[in-house]
Amino acid sequence: MTRVLIIVQNLPVPFDRRVWLECQALVSDGYQVAVVCPKGKGDPAFEVVREVELYKYRPYAPGGSKLSFLTEYVYSFVATAWLTLKARRSGRFAVIQACNPPDIFWPIALALKAFDRTRFVFDHHDLCPELFRSRFPDGPALPYRGLRTLERRTHRTADHVISTNDSYRDVAITRSGKLAADVTVVRTGPDPEQLRRGEPSADLRRGRRFLVAYIGVMGPQDGVDIAVRAAGIVVHELGRDDIAFTLIGSGDCFRDLVALRDELGLAGHVEFTGRAPDELVGRVMSTADVGLSPDPKNPLNDVSTMNKTMEYMAFELPVVAFDLRETRVSAGDAAVYVTPNDVHEYARAIVALMDDEDGRVQMGKRGRARVERELAWSHQRRAYLGVYRRLAGGRTATDRTAG
Repeated sequence: MTRVLIIVQNLPVPFDRRVWLECQALVSDGYQVAVVCPKGKGDPAFEVVREVELYKYRPYAPGGSKLSFLTEYVYSFVATAWLTLKARRSGRFAVIQACNPPDIFWPIALALKAFDRTRFVFDHHDLCPELFRSRFPDGPALPYRGLRTLERRTHRTADHVISTNDSYRDVAITRSGKLAADVTVVRTGPDPEQLRRGEPSADLRRGRRFLVAYIGVMGPQDGVDIAVRAAGIVVHELGRDDIAFTLIGSGDCFRDLVALRDELGLAGHVEFTGRAPDELVGRVMSTADVGLSPDPKNPLNDVSTMNKTMEYMAFELPVVAFDLRETRVSAGDAAVYVTPNDVHEYARAIVALMDDEDGRVQMGKRGRARVERELAWSHQRRAYLGVYRRLAGGRTATDRTAG
């Protein structure tokens, strides 16, 4: 059976929804899949979940400084290289797929290419140079140039690049010199069968008429502080005591965000769940009236696809978002677009949607239809497997095993 190794650094699997969908697509097509990734809370060092081998290392928690990120990357590289060798004991890998951030795993791909003639697929999740500029807008030029170099080396080492949207595809072609034929767009499409609106749970509104939801990472560039400040404006300036906010997720800024909520006197209106199990996520999304995509405009967010936006759409939730290029591509007319980074306008857009029930319902239906028609993983899956079939000479893993 043809073996595939997938490397992930920034999230554990199967918590990383995109990577888990990719794993299941490969397994269903006859591949044997191993994953190297960090541990989630309570995860064992090794387990097999739905036929996928998971090799996990203890994650390194960055402190937010540039030096701590460098230390994290060195630690992650060493841990990943060691577990790659461990996974390799069960047989050579025909393909290695590295998912970023960060863009540091191309030397491992080069080694496997040299020893096993392994093909390298780069799954481009984030623009690391733009991520640095977004987190450290006044930072020195040298780290940025270094990240550009790592990005270019990763692209050029890859036999094929998978981009999450057309903006990222353009980067691979124009900035790194990849041939257009060697770059394929595979969006992070939600699974509409798994993410489907169910019966609302009135208790989740906590005695209020409306519920606003956020789900996602809570890092410096994700704008969750904007969502909290907008909630403060909704409650204290616009006088709307009938709206509850539930924010799902975690990240580097989680504690600061909780402190900001308390500072703004919002403890009775804004609830933080931390990372939540799928059952609770489904209940919250089925109860919510609006989904928040508060990502501010910066060099990274403007050209990045936000998974949460499409998850809201799958649950028939209208979205409030800043007017970003790729967010418009994803959401189309299922979102209300606000002047970038204007917190007061963002708050007013939330209230306006709450007062327009028909508009909310119609936007939700349009979003759900767009997911089913274009964005669902079932449509992206074909393009993803097409990359592997191309690298394998046009035959599926099952075909090769049978032959």
